[in-house]
Amino acid sequence: MPKKFLHIGPGNSYKNNTTPFFNNDEWEETRYDINPDVKPDILGSMLDMSEVSDNSFDAIYSSHNIEHVYPHEIRTAFSEMFRVLKDDGFLFITCPDLQAVCEEVAKGNLLKPLYNTTSGEGIAAIDIIYGHRPSLKAGNYFMAHKSGFLSSDLVNELKSVGFTSISAVKSKEAYQLWCLSYKKSFKTQNDLNNEILLHFDKDINVSK
Repeated sequence: MPKKFLHIGPGNSYKNNTTPFFNNDEWEETRYDINPDVKPDILGSMLDMSEVSDNSFDAIYSSHNIEHVYPHEIRTAFSEMFRVLKDDGFLFITCPDLQAVCEEVAKGNLLKPLYNTTSGEGIAAIDIIYGHRPSLKAGNYFMAHKSGFLSSDLVNELKSVGFTSISAVKSKEAYQLWCLSYKKSFKTQNDLNNEILLHFDKDINVSK
């Protein structure tokens, strides 16, 4: 029987847009989103996941969602994720690396594209800090960014709600932080680092 992962805030994405670790027959995806237009399996907010039972998922995947809640709401969102995970479950999350982005802003690169999406669209520092400008212009205010993280801040927020074994890495290509957090299982730092690499293509450049 496949393991179950909760895909939080997928937008129009599905399992094949997550990571190589999840994109196989060993995992069954449940899509959870606040936007009814993307037809999620479960409609709801990260701040109130009452439609999801306690201890019901083996893993959670969340790509570029936590920056869409206000700083005082971060622990509420992480507490909900912690609640719905099984005791041996884990959270794999990514969000902007604010330190790397701000270094580009300090160089005067606020509006210059820093990288291109798979569709060829240029993403600038202003998009990473405040939210994707074309989406906001179109009235999709779910895309506004309300908080930001350094690697250490992300780890500390996860620890504060009870996650035990945590490791974070940086991806230079898209100015991102990636963090693997286990609910209760103890993992060595070396084990965590090796597990994180299973989520990436071999040619991606990650660092602590």
